[in-house]
Amino acid sequence: MTDTPLCDFLDRYERSHPVRLHMPGHKGVPSLGCEPRDITEIDGADALYEANDILLQSERRASEHFGAHTFYSTEGSSLCIRAMLALIKKRSPQQKRILAARNAHKTFLSAAALLDLDPVFLPTDGYLSVTVTAEEVDAHLGQSDYAAVYLTVPDYLGHSYDLAPIAAVCRAHGVPLLVDNAHGAYLKFLSPSRHPIDLGADLCCDSAHKTLPALTGAAYLHVAKDDRYGFAAGAKEALALFGSTSPSYLILQSLDALNGSLRSLPEQLASFLPKAAVLKAALTDAGFALLGEEPLKVTIDANAYGYTGDALAALLQSQGIYSEYHDPQVLVWMLSPCNTEDDLFRAKEALLQIPKRDPITPLQLPFASAERACSVREAMLAPSERLPLSDCLGRVLAQPCVGCPPAVPIRMCGERIDAAAVSQFRFYGIETLSVVKNAD
Repeated sequence: MTDTPLCDFLDRYERSHPVRLHMPGHKGVPSLGCEPRDITEIDGADALYEANDILLQSERRASEHFGAHTFYSTEGSSLCIRAMLALIKKRSPQQKRILAARNAHKTFLSAAALLDLDPVFLPTDGYLSVTVTAEEVDAHLGQSDYAAVYLTVPDYLGHSYDLAPIAAVCRAHGVPLLVDNAHGAYLKFLSPSRHPIDLGADLCCDSAHKTLPALTGAAYLHVAKDDRYGFAAGAKEALALFGSTSPSYLILQSLDALNGSLRSLPEQLASFLPKAAVLKAALTDAGFALLGEEPLKVTIDANAYGYTGDALAALLQSQGIYSEYHDPQVLVWMLSPCNTEDDLFRAKEALLQIPKRDPITPLQLPFASAERACSVREAMLAPSERLPLSDCLGRVLAQPCVGCPPAVPIRMCGERIDAAAVSQFRFYGIETLSVVKNAD
């Protein structure tokens, strides 16, 4: 079996100089340059959600690479998150409660609302980064019944924690562990692997496009190899429940092409990671404080260097250096082996040219436990109105009201907006909120 059956099919198709009496309407005429390879479900091209030919072969190759039952998504990890929750709903239709860390992607909330699931959030004092322990998961699972445990590891800022003992606790309680690993597809190819599936997760999503050489939107849904809950049999149906009936064949080709290069990724990472470590060491030596443990993320505490993350990003952009994320406190770079030594050199030199200033005292945002006024589903599907932040005190949040990146809700839908929440929204530059309409 070839490593890249879909790409091989497109090679043959292009060479045949076909008369394209099918979608898309560009008929292969180049405008962006990719159009000749942009097709639809023609004979021989298979169909993603009913795959029984070359796409099935390609997904089986990916499964071999990841040591899991692996399925493709052309709509990012967002589609995979919805599919994971749909599989949980189908397994336990009467059990709505899911134990989750608060730094979940906003897609988790919208999927929970659509599927009538009820997230119960672990206590935390953080927003983008949280730490979850096996002991607290064990305590919660021992006190109440849950359909699943849902965690985001690593998080947007590159923080991580040990999943293996948490997975063991979940197994002991007979509760599936779901992991949003959108930022960590490459973790499988470290030595040893730090991928959630290898650490005991039952379901996991990876955004291939975040850290692997794939087109934006390329993602994987993984089911653990032992599949103790029988999720693999329903994975395609769960993906199709929310996915477009016109998945991008360009994105599918990028996933297929990865199967031809993933064999060499461990060696590429082994060569690149020392270079990333040298970059981090140089920044640390120059007085920059770095956060997080993830090897392919550089997360800078901008306040400790005397700037906001937004200010550092603007200074770097003037030198042609574009960062992944910035906010009033941090600046984030995402690296991959596709970054050249010149990339790393230019980024380092641009940052080192910025003079250090007196540290900015970080704003200590209160993160008190929020009052829950109604369920996520009730809040998101209720009549709502958008109001200035100053008019939202005491109202119930209807929508997450946060962009992507980072797409992590500051407060959860259905929670009442208190003074602490107002401070948090204002800190991140959010000046209007969607709130549940009050009854007349």
